[in-house]
Amino acid sequence: MRPILIVVLLIAVLLIAGLTGCRTLGYYAHVAHGQATLLAQRRPVAEVLHDPATPERVRLRLALSSQARRFASDALGLPDNRSYTYYVALDRPWVAWNVFATPVFSVAPVTHCFPIAGCVAYRGYFRKNLADREAARLRAGGDDVALGEVPAYSTLGWFADPILSSMLYWDDDTLAGTIFHELAHQKFYVKDDTAFNESYASFVEDEGVREWRRSRGLPPPEGDDAVDRSFTLRVLALREQLGRLYAEPMDATAMGVAKAETFEVFRGDYLAWRANVARGDRRYDRWMAKPLNNATLLPFGLYDTWKPAFAALFERSDRQWPVFFARVAALGRKPAAERTRELQALLR
Repeated sequence: MRPILIVVLLIAVLLIAGLTGCRTLGYYAHVAHGQATLLAQRRPVAEVLHDPATPERVRLRLALSSQARRFASDALGLPDNRSYTYYVALDRPWVAWNVFATPVFSVAPVTHCFPIAGCVAYRGYFRKNLADREAARLRAGGDDVALGEVPAYSTLGWFADPILSSMLYWDDDTLAGTIFHELAHQKFYVKDDTAFNESYASFVEDEGVREWRRSRGLPPPEGDDAVDRSFTLRVLALREQLGRLYAEPMDATAMGVAKAETFEVFRGDYLAWRANVARGDRRYDRWMAKPLNNATLLPFGLYDTWKPAFAALFERSDRQWPVFFARVAALGRKPAAERTRELQALLR
């Protein structure tokens, strides 16, 4: 999982200053300050590459990111702008933290709506203590809460998004793929439809990495998507099971016991799944070791719900990126219900 943070622009603070409460304004001010701080700290990648003080590891990773950045525009038709031509060395392991929440007996997210990005199922914070404070506030109000670490994000082209030091620890494919993914958001974005946006950008990321590797004389990426898909389907099934449970007519005490039992059964089944389906792959052990609740399930499915539909659309576009992007844009302009119907038709 790699949730993105859509940053609200400073101008939004000015536009809504007379329309929102102090807590909301305080949040917008925090996000604007965090974005401004990154802009102030960024350095051109070319400058960092030629700086004798730059560690060799950083130099190698930035050289690769520069190659991927050029490939994104030249070969994939993604925006040719200054995004990912700057570098920021962070003083922390993550650039931000997302706070997810649901009611205690619901799998529906607590959503947050912003003037530019639309409605999303989380709030992002550049400071961990503020994310923790918001999480504590939501828990005190009775919600299920989860925090997600954010290594990279997109401002949808409003600013020149930088390469962050938190991105340099990834392997080559993940680093290049993230650049393709975030630039895809800049190419096209639909307000209030996270599953559409993330599935589309994830397809561009995956197909872009395949073409990127082919251009470098490398074989296709080793396919471990099956494990991810299998685990995601298990989580989505758990979410559906909980949704049915919460619709049952029972008191809060009985509901709480049934909820706890459902999560415990899921934990137990995981060990068998890891041994038999994932063949010992332990990539989800860290996630499973954390406390599980409704909110921890929210990010799953956002990135791949419609990815096979976009793969089909790419094939119908004769694998031509300009044709594909034009069809994505046309699809995104349709009303939500019609858009969903067409995506479903692409899956057949």
